[in-house]
Amino acid sequence: MQNWIETYRGTVPPWQCDVTEHFTIAYYFDRLDEAEPNFAEALGLGDLLGGAGFPRHFNVRFARELRAGSSFHVESAPIGFEGGLQLGHRFVDSTNGETVTWIEESWDMAAAPLSPERQQAITARLAIWEGPAAEERPEPTGNTGFIPTARGRVKPADLDPNGRFSLAGMVHRFTDACIQAGSAIGMDAEFMEKERRGFSTFELALRLLGALSLDEPFRIDTGIAHLGNSSLRLVHRMCHAQSGQEIARLGQYGVNLDLDARRPAKWPDEIRARASQLVIETA
Repeated sequence: MQNWIETYRGTVPPWQCDVTEHFTIAYYFDRLDEAEPNFAEALGLGDLLGGAGFPRHFNVRFARELRAGSSFHVESAPIGFEGGLQLGHRFVDSTNGETVTWIEESWDMAAAPLSPERQQAITARLAIWEGPAAEERPEPTGNTGFIPTARGRVKPADLDPNGRFSLAGMVHRFTDACIQAGSAIGMDAEFMEKERRGFSTFELALRLLGALSLDEPFRIDTGIAHLGNSSLRLVHRMCHAQSGQEIARLGQYGVNLDLDARRPAKWPDEIRARASQLVIETA
């Protein structure tokens, strides 16, 4: 496809795989933390990304697993200007050229629009988005029903080059929240080991509304927005632990995965019963 450029190339080391035996979702964002600056510099937008004084949205669709030993690369392209600037990233299996993950990223430039010169230069490089369209999901109507799932402080290793909580750092904490939420409904370590099950994410919707710096405290609360036969949609909210300001929100849609068959499995009745008590109101 025209106008897509390579922005990262690497592999999946075994120690970056999770209990579901595939590439941990936070490490996709770790690679995006490298790919995005490369791409921004290629578009002449490195200064804007470095400042990051605007909200960013990421819609992620996992089409196929990457497992230990996989080789992959990332290709990126500008795909539109709706709401500011839209960027596309695709994670590609380097062995066969198959796109395994699609990421549609939006920069909300309402407060500081791109100059006509920059927009004209980017227009000449626009590419066609052939990934899945982002689906609108119901959002929580309030705070009722959320449970605490993570708490901590931003560490030096969590920072990006601009001194802010990195994408990967935040998503690692959201992963902690997911595991805590799983434990709350009975999908704990004992269940996963005995039944050979894991929670496999197929869709993410990450909204960055603010930023955290070194040693700032955060907390994450989680609610269940949808409970299906084998699926579960979680909504995680990361807030500044003292002020309560919402910093980021992650919608996480996944399934109860049979680790041997690599297929979704029906929720056991006991887990379904416990999960149903934590379903929040959405609209």
